[in-house]
Amino acid sequence: MLEQQADRVMALGEWEERWQQNKIGFHQPEVHKMLKKNIDKVLNGRTGVRFFFPLCGKAVDMKWLADMGHSVVGVEISEKAIRQFFEENNMTYTEEPVPAIPGAKVYKNSEKNISLYQCNLYNFSNSIEGHFGAIWDRASLVAVNPGDREKYAALIISLMANDCRYLLDTLLYNHDLYQGPPFFVPDEQVHSLFGSSCGIELLQSEDALVDKRNWGLDKFLENVHLITPKSN
Repeated sequence: MLEQQADRVMALGEWEERWQQNKIGFHQPEVHKMLKKNIDKVLNGRTGVRFFFPLCGKAVDMKWLADMGHSVVGVEISEKAIRQFFEENNMTYTEEPVPAIPGAKVYKNSEKNISLYQCNLYNFSNSIEGHFGAIWDRASLVAVNPGDREKYAALIISLMANDCRYLLDTLLYNHDLYQGPPFFVPDEQVHSLFGSSCGIELLQSEDALVDKRNWGLDKFLENVHLITPKSN
């Protein structure tokens, strides 16, 4: 099922180049409707939740959650994306090195409690920022190289607090017609990646073919899963 994309590799430099060339069709200028619709399930009655955003880009969802009183930690390889996030949202920020990750920087707005790390995602760990009560994965699992998914899932699980609620957005389409990214991630693989240690609930499945016909696709489904540690 996944053979067509199994060997597809995007180097980190290619993602940085996309940001430099402003080829960022994956960026959404509005808060993602799937997050808005399912935010109550993610919060589960909690306030002041610590959210993790893997491969965060300049997602406006981060400010939306911070404005609600939650704290946000993101990881992104592109310095341009991080600076644009703060500048486009009229937020001041500090910049400092991360001693535990050679070459990494962290950009912070203390007023909104937002910290964005510029580094390779796989160099990040729970020793840097601890564990998180929520994770929003809108365009991260579908962006990492398919061969790295087990490594990615292990990192995400290691960042989950006992009460973590992980909202995962995946995409289903005919992978014979489009090589990605974003990559095809079937529900069965979500279960194989996370099912041994987490409960998985499919919250929503929606036809998202609009604007994807130029990829040569005739079907494009967006699925949203809620993933929680089994110890809950």
